[in-house]
Amino acid sequence: MTTTINNEHKKLNVPNLRFPEFQGEWEEYTLQDVVTFSNGKAHENCVNDDGDYILVNSKFVSTNGQVQKRVTSQLSPLHKYQFVMVMSDLPNGKALAKCFYVEEDNKYTLNQRVCSFTSNDGNVSRFLMYQINRNKYYLRFDDGINQTNLKKSEVLSCPVFIPIVREQEKIATLLCKIDERIATQNKIIEDLKKLKSAISHILFSSKGAIHLSEIANVVMGQSPSSNAYNDQGLGMPLVQGNLDISNGKTTPRLYTAEFNQTTEKGNIILTVRAPVGEVAKATQKVCLGRGVCAIIPHEENMSDFIYQYLTFYKFMWRRYEQGSTFTSINGSDVRNIFCPKVRNVSILTLLDIKINIEERVVKQYQSQKQYMLYQMFI
Repeated sequence: MTTTINNEHKKLNVPNLRFPEFQGEWEEYTLQDVVTFSNGKAHENCVNDDGDYILVNSKFVSTNGQVQKRVTSQLSPLHKYQFVMVMSDLPNGKALAKCFYVEEDNKYTLNQRVCSFTSNDGNVSRFLMYQINRNKYYLRFDDGINQTNLKKSEVLSCPVFIPIVREQEKIATLLCKIDERIATQNKIIEDLKKLKSAISHILFSSKGAIHLSEIANVVMGQSPSSNAYNDQGLGMPLVQGNLDISNGKTTPRLYTAEFNQTTEKGNIILTVRAPVGEVAKATQKVCLGRGVCAIIPHEENMSDFIYQYLTFYKFMWRRYEQGSTFTSINGSDVRNIFCPKVRNVSILTLLDIKINIEERVVKQYQSQKQYMLYQMFI
């Protein structure tokens, strides 16, 4: 790869980063000049879990195919080498203008409010897809207030820059390889999580022996006055609920100058209001809001066991939930949890470490891809 140098600082239609064998400017078009457009159709009457076809709707596209709905009829068939784009989304959503590339024939059918494209004149579909995927031209239609519904004319008016076909192919191939590596990495993470779940079932399947209160203290949170909240880092980090937790660690959004209940770094945080049962370890001393409690082991070597056990049995909290609007559990519910006799959970801790490492790797690949997209397109 080489960096483009524009003589005399003249602005040219060339990307910042380019394969060294290519030169010359890219041609500017609108999308309607290089693709054939087609709209999807409603499939409500043929939805069936045993259907032969996968319905390509906004949820399917936004989750990269993880969430699927099957149908019995291919009312709007998709073909290999086509790509699709979501035309409608909620305010500030993540699906608007997100694309999906079709790899197989006779497998997918297109839903309404999602459109498909077939490239014209020998242009490379995957290259075009990478260029318009979540393109800022489309995102500007989202005002953050109302649902966005792109019109066909708006979709096809997106500006695109086109090099010769060989350059399109090289760019598309490189980005595709990065996507394949990201997919492989995600599969590694998925398999590690399945392995951890299976081992957890084995370790924690024995009947409870003692109450949690016998091996740890439980401190219920108490929200400070909202007047004490700030986002300038004044006072102490405030943990109020699941929005202040990420990947098993506390990630506070706000600070508070008023401290009612606090807990030290390393102690376990459990959410006690909807959703109940999210678990994290405090990454620093924090103030406990009303939506959480802290669990402080009597012995330091019990911390990993309690964390892993509560993480595994997160689903058990549903039977303790109370209230029709905001589900919750109380301090007694937490203290009366029955814990099994198992204490050595080092294998689960090591798996967590391995999963975190692999998740960092996938983030590096995703950052690399974003850099490429920014530098290799105009």
